[in-house]
Amino acid sequence: MKTVGIVACSNGQKAELKNQNEELINYLKSLGNKVVLSKCIYEKNGVFSGTGKERAGELMRMFNNPDVEEIYDISGGDLANQILDELDYTAIKKSRAIFWGYSDLTTVINAIYSQTGKCGVLYQVKHLVCGDYAEKQRYRFENRKELFNPFFVMVQGSSMEGTVVGGNIRCFLKLAGTKYFPDLNDKLLLLEAYGGKVPQMTTYLAQLRQIGAFEQVKGILLGTFTQMEENKCDPDIVALVKEFAGDSIPIAITREVGHGSDSKAIIIGERLTI
Repeated sequence: MKTVGIVACSNGQKAELKNQNEELINYLKSLGNKVVLSKCIYEKNGVFSGTGKERAGELMRMFNNPDVEEIYDISGGDLANQILDELDYTAIKKSRAIFWGYSDLTTVINAIYSQTGKCGVLYQVKHLVCGDYAEKQRYRFENRKELFNPFFVMVQGSSMEGTVVGGNIRCFLKLAGTKYFPDLNDKLLLLEAYGGKVPQMTTYLAQLRQIGAFEQVKGILLGTFTQMEENKCDPDIVALVKEFAGDSIPIAITREVGHGSDSKAIIIGERLTI
């Protein structure tokens, strides 16, 4: 039996999501897992499921439990970076547990990597119980080789190799200027987004250029940019990235990493060759 934890380090879950979350818990148990729950999952005080210290404490309870192998964050939103100063990175490095989350949890995954060298998984486990692809996602989750193999296509250059960092572009940039921002030298920078059109992406890409990101990384990985794609924005994200990153850096794209309910997982902190 494997022990797994469920936490919500970003915005608290709304009460109406309880049935959905119970379905996820029951599914995980059906696989033979023991499920340990955070005490800070649902909204208690406005959007908060607890103070930053309380949410961090619940996450550390999972990392400090020697039986927990995987920690699944089911939240998203804006609040995750509030917990970063409250985490015990020495204990996290020693822990066997691997942290999973997406969107706003980009901050936690990259902070853990920058402070410990420990990998994390960019993936939302609630895809296992909601959306049009839940059955396919369960197959992938139970056959991990299928989950961790997003297909990339090169759109600039012919190949790239390096350690993956990044995730949601808006949330990743919350770490800029802090000790939690990962070293970008020789990395592959993964970028994806849910909200935002051309003006927002222009702002984020300008900031990445201004902090020297495109001079340091060995390649750029582009996942889905949901709102841009839904609105058929022109220029598209590839054209925007080329404008800011130049024409010499390798760029690859995938439809299989991002906020879509059919998205696969990618490991932040793992070396990847394309």
